[in-house]
Amino acid sequence: MAAARTTGGGSTAGRLAGLAGLAALPAVVLGIFFVLPVSGMVARGLVDDGALDLAGVLEVLGRPRTGRVLWFTVWSSAVATTVAVALGLPAAYALYRLRWPGRRVVRACLLVPFVLPTVVVGVAFRQLLGEAGPLGFLGLDGTARAILAGLVFFNVAVVIRGVGAAWESLDARPGEAAAALGASPGHVFRTVTWPQLRPAVVSSASVVFLFCATAFGVVLTLGGLRYASVETEIYLLTVQRLDLQAAAALSIVQLLAVTALLLLAARLRAVPDPTVARRSVPPRRPRRTDVVPLAVTGLLLAFVALPVAALVTGSLQPDGPDGGWSLEAYRALDGRGTAPGQGGTALVVPVTEALVTSLRTAVDATWMALLLGGLLALLLTRRSRSRTERRVRSVLDGLFMLPLGVSAVTLGFGFLITLDEPPLDLRDSPLLIPLAQALVALPLVVRTLVPVLGGVDDRLRQAAQSLGAGPVRTLVTVDLPVAWRPLLAAGGFAFAVSLGEFGATSFLARPDDPTLPVVIFRLIGRPGPLNDEMAMAASVVLAGTTALVMLLVERLRVPSVGAL
Repeated sequence: MAAARTTGGGSTAGRLAGLAGLAALPAVVLGIFFVLPVSGMVARGLVDDGALDLAGVLEVLGRPRTGRVLWFTVWSSAVATTVAVALGLPAAYALYRLRWPGRRVVRACLLVPFVLPTVVVGVAFRQLLGEAGPLGFLGLDGTARAILAGLVFFNVAVVIRGVGAAWESLDARPGEAAAALGASPGHVFRTVTWPQLRPAVVSSASVVFLFCATAFGVVLTLGGLRYASVETEIYLLTVQRLDLQAAAALSIVQLLAVTALLLLAARLRAVPDPTVARRSVPPRRPRRTDVVPLAVTGLLLAFVALPVAALVTGSLQPDGPDGGWSLEAYRALDGRGTAPGQGGTALVVPVTEALVTSLRTAVDATWMALLLGGLLALLLTRRSRSRTERRVRSVLDGLFMLPLGVSAVTLGFGFLITLDEPPLDLRDSPLLIPLAQALVALPLVVRTLVPVLGGVDDRLRQAAQSLGAGPVRTLVTVDLPVAWRPLLAAGGFAFAVSLGEFGATSFLARPDDPTLPVVIFRLIGRPGPLNDEMAMAASVVLAGTTALVMLLVERLRVPSVGAL
């Protein structure tokens, strides 16, 4: 009789069957294109000739270079995270709690770096800090400090978005009451504001550390062989040294570390804070005491603008600062560069063809991410009417967020060693790269849609169903009118992330059908003035496309976009 008990919305068994139906397609995709590649990668590191080989893993971890790589990954991620939080906190306050002219434009500009292709970020900083660059006199080119600057540039938007969204929803009245009683602004922040913001700050910092630890394009472009993180070391071991066991062993370490950090971030994000108000508070005009946050925001805007400006300037001055302005680099994009000393070409296909491939691949990755993410968002936001349902949804939420905690390089490496035999020989499938990119974008899509769909009053769905509407009609008439703007924003976010994805694509792209980030990396790896100029011009085109997408997303003004 207990199994047949109803809870106002059908039997428990029936509702669990509905959950299974919504989760079926995402579960199959995740199992084939995530669990299988990752488990294959783990097996490659632990199993040798059919036997468990822990000694091989320990040997890899005991190498002096492995120790240096692990230490560089930890300390660079920690320092970059600290700087990103220190700069992002005052900027979040200025952009989300204050009202001033141009605030929305500045906010959109500061969010653009997060979706810029990592290779573009690397090229921009090389142009800025190189010997002939505007800041070349600082001597930072090829140093660890250049890598740290690139990591902060790329991830400070996570802090601004995550903390800013939380700060925007805080009730200002307790702080105003404390100030009226004579408390100083610092005292108000320590005793009233900080306890409410702490979960969002710690969660954002955890995610930034995760992104820094798994950074690929920035470290590879700016660090080369001198500075290597775990992420770039896996790539170098696989592509250059063909030491697959060592690469797999490092992947296991990375997988365990980032998954633990992801679980910690999810737990901190889920910490309830009863003091946080659930209504939005309109921003106020700046006061004299707000000069520091506004100044930090201005410095951040300059920090974001300098590398981009250096990149654009370099692409328009092929002969250096002493030469004239020219569009020669952009006209050369329909060519293939030059091979030094051979009179040949550096690329198999023209840069323009690679751009078309990137756009086509990003479109496929976007609809895949929206389809999977939409199903998951529906699954996670339907009201649980029993403890079993809550547990099932919690497990599924953590399971489908795992792609956020596994690096794209590890995923691409897993694709190479598992999807190469029938019936899953997909190496030549045109959908392989879009699927990999969709998995990278999937957590961002889910995190965009879940808060919106979770805010829909469930009584409206029940009313529609009582009037005879089926599940599809209820979805169209109740959920879609609320979610269509966030859905478009999630699509734009997925498109921008997919367009610049480099980690997994660098493993999977065929030489005759590369994406634009892969072509840019190949150009900067082939010395020659024309190659450098084409790399900068292609980077400007790619950065401009992603920036345009992000500006459109910001106009949709969905608070959850980018909040991890």
